[in-house]
Amino acid sequence: MSDPIRIAVVDDHPMLREGVVRTLRDEADIEVVSEGGTAAEAVDIAQQLLPDIMLLDMNMPGSGLAAIERISQLCPAIRLIVLTVQEDHDTVTQALQLGARAYALKGVGASELVDIVRAVHDGGSYVSPSLAAKLLANFGSKERKAGSEQEPIETLTAREEQILVLLGKGLRNKEIARQLDLKEKTVKHYVTNILQKLQLRNRVEAAVLLQKQSKP
Repeated sequence: MSDPIRIAVVDDHPMLREGVVRTLRDEADIEVVSEGGTAAEAVDIAQQLLPDIMLLDMNMPGSGLAAIERISQLCPAIRLIVLTVQEDHDTVTQALQLGARAYALKGVGASELVDIVRAVHDGGSYVSPSLAAKLLANFGSKERKAGSEQEPIETLTAREEQILVLLGKGLRNKEIARQLDLKEKTVKHYVTNILQKLQLRNRVEAAVLLQKQSKP
């Protein structure tokens, strides 16, 4: 049996944090190694315990964004998931640019939260669908400027282009695998390769780029 996913949960609302911790502890493959309530505590936990994943609130004392930036600098191996009520475009964009791998709203269901944790641990990323729609509308214009003679998207193979289109529709690796009759690990490999070729940080930026390419 593989080692459990080691995760820390940092949120300044004790009841919400306890609910999240309880949900995660019910899973055999997840181990909650620490809890905290401030950005400073998040940084301390990151440095002292080096969990696989940290689940962070945006509005905690000291600023969630500050915690994301600091942890990304000090402990880049830790994968950061934002779980918050804050859904404005600028905050989401900043969190992703500073190093967050996932951005979910606190209304997310228990099973979906567990799926997000596992997906991020496996190298994936996630943004709530309602937030992704806003990013597609606003985020792309800041990411890439036209004018290069060879567009990175032109370096993709036919299969990679096919998978990129499905990424743009918000499908997860498992769903893409099912639709294309591929193994999920194979899809994961393709997604990693696509992001590297396009010099993108996550699946959301890939979807944004695809959206821009489709415009006349």
